[in-house]
Amino acid sequence: MDRRQFITRSAGLVSALPFAGLAATQAAAVTGSSTIVELAVATPDLSTLVTAVQAAGLVDTLSADGNFTVFAPTNRAFAHLPHGVLDSLLADPAALANVLTYHVSGDYYPASALVGQHGVVPTVQGGTIRVNGRNGVHLNGSVSVTTADVFASNGVVHIIDAVLLPH
Repeated sequence: MDRRQFITRSAGLVSALPFAGLAATQAAAVTGSSTIVELAVATPDLSTLVTAVQAAGLVDTLSADGNFTVFAPTNRAFAHLPHGVLDSLLADPAALANVLTYHVSGDYYPASALVGQHGVVPTVQGGTIRVNGRNGVHLNGSVSVTTADVFASNGVVHIIDAVLLPH
């Protein structure tokens, strides 16, 4: 299914995903006019992601104009990586950029385009993320979107409970 079919088939659906990863007041304070990077910096639970984005040299990319979709792992998601993986990635900016860009689509996928759907989302890294939007939104089988539709001036962020690794 291509992007247009994925979005068209889901038009009119209403997101049922909670704002569980961010306090609603915190999300309201930084969404809309903030870039994706500014939103992440203002969200304490995304501080590891911010460190990784800086180490990979992706701050300018994720601050640029666009209509990105970012699946943002929480600090806890990074902590659940096997021992040493995060440190190894932080020491290898190219490998880190590969993992981080797998979390980013250059296309806009609000929750209404994902809820109730099966499909794939293309990533900036070049791979695809499998989406199962039934009973919540799950990525690549086991990763859950815990907070959907945190809107930024250059896209939308969905907070997730695990780090996606390219296959």
